[in-house]
Amino acid sequence: MTDVRHDAAGVDALDAAFAETVRRTGASIGALYLLAPDRSHLFLALLSGAHAEVAEPWARIPLNAPAPVAVALREERIVWIGSQEEMARSYPRTAAALPYPLTLAAAPVTGVRPWGALLLMWPAGRPQDMTRRERGHITARCRRLARLLEEAEALGAPPAPDEPPRVLAAESAGGAAGPALAAADFVERLPGGSCALDLEGRFTYLSSGACRLLGQEAGRLLGTLPWHSLPWLDDAAVEDRYRAAVISREPVVFSVRRPPDTPLDFHLYPDASGISVRIVPSGAPHPPPPVLARPAGAPAQPRAGRLYQLTHLAASLTEVVGVQDVMDLIADQVMPAFGAQGMVLSTVDAGRLRITGHRDYPTETVERLDGLALDTRYTPAGRVLATGVPEFFPDREEMRRAYPEAAAISGKQAWAFLPLIVSGRPVGCCVLSYDRPHPFPAEDRAVLTSLAGLVAQALDRARLYDTKHDLAHGLQQALLPRTLPDVPGLRIAARYLPATRGMDIGGDFYDLIPLGATGAAAVIGDVQGHDVAAAALMGQVRTAVHAHAGLGTTPDRVLRGTNLLLTDLGADLFASALYARLDFAARRVALASAGHPPPVVRLPGGEARPLDLPPGPLLGIDPGARFPVTEIPLTPGLMLAFYTDGLIEMPGTDLDESIADLARTLGGADDQDLEALIDSLVTEAGAGRQRTDDVALLVLRWLGDGGD
Repeated sequence: MTDVRHDAAGVDALDAAFAETVRRTGASIGALYLLAPDRSHLFLALLSGAHAEVAEPWARIPLNAPAPVAVALREERIVWIGSQEEMARSYPRTAAALPYPLTLAAAPVTGVRPWGALLLMWPAGRPQDMTRRERGHITARCRRLARLLEEAEALGAPPAPDEPPRVLAAESAGGAAGPALAAADFVERLPGGSCALDLEGRFTYLSSGACRLLGQEAGRLLGTLPWHSLPWLDDAAVEDRYRAAVISREPVVFSVRRPPDTPLDFHLYPDASGISVRIVPSGAPHPPPPVLARPAGAPAQPRAGRLYQLTHLAASLTEVVGVQDVMDLIADQVMPAFGAQGMVLSTVDAGRLRITGHRDYPTETVERLDGLALDTRYTPAGRVLATGVPEFFPDREEMRRAYPEAAAISGKQAWAFLPLIVSGRPVGCCVLSYDRPHPFPAEDRAVLTSLAGLVAQALDRARLYDTKHDLAHGLQQALLPRTLPDVPGLRIAARYLPATRGMDIGGDFYDLIPLGATGAAAVIGDVQGHDVAAAALMGQVRTAVHAHAGLGTTPDRVLRGTNLLLTDLGADLFASALYARLDFAARRVALASAGHPPPVVRLPGGEARPLDLPPGPLLGIDPGARFPVTEIPLTPGLMLAFYTDGLIEMPGTDLDESIADLARTLGGADDQDLEALIDSLVTEAGAGRQRTDDVALLVLRWLGDGGD
């Protein structure tokens, strides 16, 4: 019993702190998102100022999504959006799914570990800039929420991802409403009709004038949603006007014609407790708006929430890259949006359906379903691919009548089979499944049908991308050295990190070339681009350097010979390179650069600095280019760090400052373990996170003739 009380106390304290945060910041809507245990996404745990259906499209947000709450947690900073125009510029996907005038703040909730993010929204009328005091207040409230989450976890009562969000009632800013009878008399004396909606959109009060204009008695309307109880209001545009009022807290006006020919104007006045509605006959001379009631037998239109959900998912699908991204998006966003517990994604391959990914299916079931022929009659997949029409099975009995074997294979109770067709060509099939019987309303079927077309386009693009990526990645791996040679007296470590955006490949390369018993050469370079052409040219540059270095020529001649090869090839791409020749006998290092960042030298005493190395032009531009040579002493303990610009070029940073920071890190690092040293260089430079460019690193430490 004590544990139950402790759990309840932890939940109540968190709820109270969240509600107080929303109230004290003056936000009209607040939401607390928490990080899922697997750290893949944020889930909505607490909500205030709106009902759960309004927030349904954003109940789960992938951690890597370009959304304000995800960015706030990833980058550990407050994201402030002062206007809808700023939202459209900075977060177009969110703006497409949230097309209302508003001001928004997203702040990280972190303590001993990252917990999630707090989302606050205000009507558009508030100032567009956040003051320092507001920033400090939001930060302090987030720290308080983090402490309460830590306490709730200690009590064993943290919010769980599979729990529905708790919706807290918003406190009304107004005072007492006055005697109920006097208020009712006041409303009845007003012309037209008056009614009230709660934040969920349900009627809570109707005047007699409103009942006359709406054509229904109050008893049949109270507690219902207008678009449910009044068929002529069952239109996505009407529901969207209500959503605009709830989210923006701004008055909204629209016109609807009540059949057969009575045009009405609706004036919505929202606040934190609900919406007051004035209904008056339209007096405008222009023709009345078209009838909003659907003709008998017409297909149901999706509700505004479903339409925004579709818009949000469509925007997400435009940003996926590979097939795995498509599968993850379906699992993380489509499945929760439609309440599915299982998913199977198959792609067409050589006349068969190969399972690309799945959720909540045992291995033996996947093995039985993998490799079915396109015209299979074992499951509905064959028929939906042949007809291009989705099929929905709300219960096991309906599936058993059509496909007896399919009904028994998985243990599921309801299914949606969505054909993935592009220009009349089947590319795959997506199956959503349910652990219990599940009805498929007409609006859900309409949205899923539209969504299937978007998934098909994304999957087709993703398969093409993966094919190109595998080709380029294989080419690049074949051209980079698998291992570096052992050179007596020389310790070596190298690292290559692909870009985290794009095709995960590039033209960066490095190499170490033994030059007999008395020397070695080191080279690092960067070919422009991140595709197959860049990887192929990188291989040609590396081969040319090898060929000229093997002749024992000086660094400038090696670069000149490589430059002539590139200019003769007539490639449209250019390359930078840095070549160093280590002469162990003469105890000298000779270096030449072709437009490459300077190496960082660490002296035996620990001092590190960038080497003042005059660069020549990039390779492949001028066939007559010259490359100046710089020499430095080769003393025992000397360390050289070669790198490509992906390590030092970060948005908003000065290049010289980045190189100086790299030198400071190198000077303070332990020089006994070069692999650990490279880890520290990558971490300090921030290259371990999102990278728009690939990174190559080559570190050498000369121990001397007697080194081991």
